[in-house]
Amino acid sequence: MSLMGDRIIDKTTRMALAAYLHDLGKMSERARINEAHKKNEEGNSNRDINVQLYCPHYNHKPSHIHAAYTAMGIDILEEDLPDLIGTSVKPFAEWKNQKADDSLINAAAMHHKPKTFLQWVIATADRVASGFEREEFEQYNQDDTEYKENHYTTRLLTLFEQITLTGEQQKTNSDLKKRYPLKYLTVNSIFPQYQSKIQPANNKYAQNEYNELWQGLQKGVKDIPTSHKQNLPLWLDHFDSLWQAYAQAIPSATVNSFNVNIKPDVSLYDHSKTTAALAASLWRYHHEHNQENGKLDDWDTEKFLLIQGDFFGIQNFIFSEGGQTRKMAAKLLRGRSFYVSLLMECAALKLLDAIGLPSTSQIINTAGKFVIVAPNTEETTNKLVTIQNELNEWFLQQTYAQSSIGLAWIKASCNDFTHNKFDSLVQRLYKQLDKNKYQKFDLCDQKNSGVFSKFLHQFSNEKGVCQIDGKLPAATEYKNLKLSQLAYDQIKVGEYLTKYDRILITNQNIEHNTLELDLFGYYISFTKPEDITGKFGSLAKKGTLLRAYDFSLPKSADSILWNGYARREINSYVPQYKESDLRDDNFKRYRSPDGTEEVEGLKKLDNIADEDRIFENNTWYGISALTTLKGDVDNLGMIFQKGIGSHSSFAKMASLSRQLNMFFSTWLPYKSQKEFPNTYTVFAGGDDFFLIGPWRSMIYLANEMKSAFSNYVGNNNEITFSAGLSSTKPGLPIHQISAFAEDALDEAKSYQSKKDKKIKNAVTCFHRTITWETFSELMESVDVFEELREVTGLSTSYIYSLFDLIEKAENEHIAENAIWHSRFCYRTYRFLEKCKKSGQAIRGEQFQSLLQQIFSTVQTNGIAKYKGEFRLPLYVHLYSNRR
Repeated sequence: MSLMGDRIIDKTTRMALAAYLHDLGKMSERARINEAHKKNEEGNSNRDINVQLYCPHYNHKPSHIHAAYTAMGIDILEEDLPDLIGTSVKPFAEWKNQKADDSLINAAAMHHKPKTFLQWVIATADRVASGFEREEFEQYNQDDTEYKENHYTTRLLTLFEQITLTGEQQKTNSDLKKRYPLKYLTVNSIFPQYQSKIQPANNKYAQNEYNELWQGLQKGVKDIPTSHKQNLPLWLDHFDSLWQAYAQAIPSATVNSFNVNIKPDVSLYDHSKTTAALAASLWRYHHEHNQENGKLDDWDTEKFLLIQGDFFGIQNFIFSEGGQTRKMAAKLLRGRSFYVSLLMECAALKLLDAIGLPSTSQIINTAGKFVIVAPNTEETTNKLVTIQNELNEWFLQQTYAQSSIGLAWIKASCNDFTHNKFDSLVQRLYKQLDKNKYQKFDLCDQKNSGVFSKFLHQFSNEKGVCQIDGKLPAATEYKNLKLSQLAYDQIKVGEYLTKYDRILITNQNIEHNTLELDLFGYYISFTKPEDITGKFGSLAKKGTLLRAYDFSLPKSADSILWNGYARREINSYVPQYKESDLRDDNFKRYRSPDGTEEVEGLKKLDNIADEDRIFENNTWYGISALTTLKGDVDNLGMIFQKGIGSHSSFAKMASLSRQLNMFFSTWLPYKSQKEFPNTYTVFAGGDDFFLIGPWRSMIYLANEMKSAFSNYVGNNNEITFSAGLSSTKPGLPIHQISAFAEDALDEAKSYQSKKDKKIKNAVTCFHRTITWETFSELMESVDVFEELREVTGLSTSYIYSLFDLIEKAENEHIAENAIWHSRFCYRTYRFLEKCKKSGQAIRGEQFQSLLQQIFSTVQTNGIAKYKGEFRLPLYVHLYSNRR
């Protein structure tokens, strides 16, 4: 029995859990679970008994059979779930028998033929999450043929492939070519594939795939620490990640009946979570208004608050300079970036705790943004105002108003979530947040007037100013530096991230690798996975442990993203020193300026700048330089506000946000770790990214990212991203590096194609802005130059002569420049002749072959085609081979 069963948060969490599990049967039924065929003493099978209890009947036939399997599925999982029956399971019936009318299991399974108020709460939330109008859902609900598509073999469509920003007619199912494989959550499984490759030809094979997921779910729920079952919000947060791992590729609906056009494009995970969020707030609204009865027919009443949180001033927070910032640039940069995620997690938790909502009420949680569904009550609104003031106070004290977290909220009714009105609802929310952005702190308010008046009193003569940020009062010392508490914590976060991959959030200081500053009243501790259950189980039972996050990076592209705890994709890959670096006696890149060894923890940016250099014949080739790669998705607002089209819904918005985030927060760190190991990720998530790395590797990574992103979005050319690459010498201040990257991205965002007048969808590199298609083609030329260098040596003087020819080709309208073709032929022929005379083994037929290859690469498909843009592969070749 739960130790905290009568708190409002526990009651609300049970309501959310019941709604979360309402479609569990869509997995267990398609898995053809054996338990369904077991019979009682009278010879009735479990399936038949539960069909009679939970499934509606139309035209003398049962429909929506999955509802019966929901009940059976919950029965199977019950021993590993928090208490569903007993004496403290409010708001559900306090019976020993789970079959009581108002039991949690009945509320979950009766969503297609609800009778009681609690059952109607879940049934209503189910409809609203899908965007149905009341009458439309009734039509869908009374269909006597539950599945119009084969619900075993149908695979999940990708929303990305359907998005259009041009007002064209929405694509039908037959127009869509890609679907997601029916796999648990991995790096590879988040990419859609061609339907012909992954859609099973027969039911048996398809059912086996579902059964693998069902078996994995049963095993996975046992991995959640038993001690956490007595802390309902904590346990549900874990279960949410488990359900995502196994239900993220399951279509939540495969019906296309009457005039109700439903595509299988929303995952069971996203539908379950949005239903749980709506049900929790719907129940709380009626509970706090003493209206716990009836069928909830009043769809025009504004029962919900949509709350959006946004981190304002991320750039200032991460890249602020002052004092001796450069001394610990790598740790500080990594710590600050991760700290943004911590602040957003704690701000969302602050709201959820204050209102009494579980984590499933937080629908969107990506890179500096969140969206929470709350009940529209006066108490909720008052708490929002109070919390905004508390957040402001923290940021005023710690950043002096340079950064903040802003909250915006709007009221909504059930009807506002319907297909015809949901786009308008989203637009209203965005507008409200934009308005709040310009009223962040309300510093003219008299109660805030004392914030800066006591500024000087916070400094001590002994410690003075923080030597890192140059503004805040120093409060502690670290490695002979006097630091503010915030700077100290940011550096410690940078250290902890190299050692630990679990975070604990508590309401008391447990003094276990715990940060100095509390974040809005919460304490952040870092630990290893094996420590959590053994050392902190008692804290979970007492309610001290509020959240336990796994933020480990994927071990392989096919390993499941589930380790027994709630996952947060808030970690990014950063390079660390390896033992092999210690053996690098020939190169000084791993030494500090004074010559002492410093090979530990995060790799320094100065050292990263050297990683693309190559040691051959006792000589180092290649320049020492960093390249920043900064980018974001083009037209993001339009994608969310009008891209989905006429059948937008709350579940689709949540799904689109989650899936977009996963490319940058899941695929990109894994790709960096495996193939670009010297990539330093400043941030990556939501719709944007900021990477620093060796100059050449970043250029290749940008090309790989664009190719992978196109596959990820179903090759939809209306979903693109732009990026800026800026190369600098190591040693520049980080804020200056950031400014250069921002300028390069701005140039890419301003690009307009001469061919089709499309804007954005471009990349800026070496101060030239080009399309991604051109960028990819030019990178192929780089590879050709490398091959030519192996054979001919490809002298520097010859490469420089090509720059001169490019300039003439760009001004070909001037008569004297028109002969650049003949000059190219002459120089190329002379170059190969010199190679031959210098003793290189170039035979006659090889001479002709090389001549033809250079002509094709440089003249026909190079200078003649790209003009000045062809400088890019020449720069890459020159900088790669510079001594």
